[in-house]
Amino acid sequence: MERAIREQLLADRAAGRPVVVATALDDGEQRLLHHDEGTAAFAEGAAATLRFDRAETREIDGRRWLFNPYNPPLRLYIIGAVHIAQSLAPLAAHTEFNVTVIDPRRTFATAERFPGVALDTAWPDEALATYTLDGRSAVVTLTHDPKLDDPALAAALNSEAFYIGALGSRRTHAGRRERLAEQGFGEDQIDRIHAPVGFSIGARGPAEIAISILAEAISVLRTGQ
Repeated sequence: MERAIREQLLADRAAGRPVVVATALDDGEQRLLHHDEGTAAFAEGAAATLRFDRAETREIDGRRWLFNPYNPPLRLYIIGAVHIAQSLAPLAAHTEFNVTVIDPRRTFATAERFPGVALDTAWPDEALATYTLDGRSAVVTLTHDPKLDDPALAAALNSEAFYIGALGSRRTHAGRRERLAEQGFGEDQIDRIHAPVGFSIGARGPAEIAISILAEAISVLRTGQ
């Protein structure tokens, strides 16, 4: 790898920027591709490689190129150390999310209830302000308490988080939309929230709800839907 490319790759990774290294298989030529750079064929290839986080070979203009993704880590911030979070956290960790559970209620956010999970007992908006909320981040609110959920949702809406989900009925979400609108968020912004959170699979119990939430987040990550 050329020194200039190596140094830029290291800088991109240090800054948390997703990038693809494209290597021509005929002569070893290399290019650094961010998802929206280069010709349409390179940009499309880079976007797909980053979305699925998987190396692949593509033929462009008669040459074969190996696309290698360098993505920042996946992150999941769960607001509310509730029963669903106890199932969601380990499931997400198994699918390579770095999971943080945020809840100022110290009787809920305990190591005994969340063994091996990163816990933060700051208020959600204060906690999220200290973390990276980029295009590889997801935020899910589970408390049913507007004092905890709404500030977290506001922080997520002001970020590039790829997935924002909120637990609660459609009636609950209607009230949530009104409160967020009063804070100045537009309809398009509020529409980023998946609520009621999770795919509709007829889930019963915390574990099945957690599965529906994680499945929806992964679907958005991989397909954009």
